[in-house]
Amino acid sequence: MFSADLAIPALFVAVLAYLAGSVSAAILVCRMMGLEDPRTAGSGNPGATNVLRVGGKLPAILTLLGDGLKGFLPVLITANLIDHPATIALAALAAFIGHLYPVFFNFEGGKGVATALGALLGIDLSVGALALLTWLAVSLAFKRSSLAALVTFALVPVYLLFEGHQTFAAGFFVIGAFLYYTHRGNIQRLLNGTEPVIGKR
Repeated sequence: MFSADLAIPALFVAVLAYLAGSVSAAILVCRMMGLEDPRTAGSGNPGATNVLRVGGKLPAILTLLGDGLKGFLPVLITANLIDHPATIALAALAAFIGHLYPVFFNFEGGKGVATALGALLGIDLSVGALALLTWLAVSLAFKRSSLAALVTFALVPVYLLFEGHQTFAAGFFVIGAFLYYTHRGNIQRLLNGTEPVIGKR
């Protein structure tokens, strides 16, 4: 997958993308706006949905944008510098892993939905837009952001395959598996009927 001449650049990309992903928009936004630490308030998850619970719409939007950009920019920059799908997919995965296990915040991160969507938009705008529409449709229908994320990322590899992106589909299958793991508590609450609606504690 990685030739000898690409191994070092790919490693360099992975490290930088991971560091970018490790910057927690939720924690930084809450600190700057004088809000409670999202790791100890609401659901305890440093992500946009919990920031919405803790601080309202504006900090949640800023968190969403920040988390999306740290997935989008590493992928976009890599794609412009190295025309190699596996390396671009590695950048997406590394940024996503950085969000889940951030080196700057004791490896205690969020669930990765916005970062994964940002990375997807960097890979293919049309597929990213379709994923966003899927998330929005499920969210509006069921009022559960976790369910929307689970449905969306079950479908993303299929969307990518239809566009002929086999390597990216494999990468997002791995991302989806991690995402299902980070949502294991949400899955249990969805099955029990106790998952809170969007914007509620």
